[in-house]
Amino acid sequence: TPGVRLERALTVFGVDDAPHGHAEISLTNVELDASALVLGEGRGFEIAQSRLGPGRIHHCMRAVGLAARCYELMLQRSLSRKTFGKYLAEHGSCQDMIADSAADLEAARLLTLSCAAAIDEKGARGARDKIASIKVSVPELTSRVVDRAIQVHGGAGVCQDFPLARALVGLRTLRIADGPDAVHRRTVARIEIKKTLKKMGVDISGKSKL
Repeated sequence: TPGVRLERALTVFGVDDAPHGHAEISLTNVELDASALVLGEGRGFEIAQSRLGPGRIHHCMRAVGLAARCYELMLQRSLSRKTFGKYLAEHGSCQDMIADSAADLEAARLLTLSCAAAIDEKGARGARDKIASIKVSVPELTSRVVDRAIQVHGGAGVCQDFPLARALVGLRTLRIADGPDAVHRRTVARIEIKKTLKKMGVDISGKSKL
């Protein structure tokens, strides 16, 4: 399109994220005719909002899958690498990391499944509390799994021979993408407070701060 210029690709934590990442784009006297409108004039915000709920749970689904793969690599490493004459998996500290990672991964998976079920039942708007909750919880849970996998791999975990470092970077960005943690925590808190006030019989119609 005339007037659209790709200025530069942006890295993520210093890593080249092409072709999936973001870029700086300049627009100079760009004109489009009415046939380029999606849905209609003035409905751009509506379109953008409609994808946020499904987009957020999709992020979490991918995070669970990514962490599951890193967990597999952790287990394989622990059963193939020896220190002090024993496999890593025989050391108590490594067993602790395996156990904690199994629990975190299962928690992330079940939270995401619960959210998906709520969306199926009530739609994205009706499940916005669960969507906000997993958007905070799942990146944190899965990041811990990947961090432990890196620890078990030692120096190899931070080099290009394994996908662990890039996985950790990707999961960290999820705490910013589609709204930062603070926004989603506030959503969960407001919904929980309103539900409790309703149970208490308190009129919340005029409580704008809630």
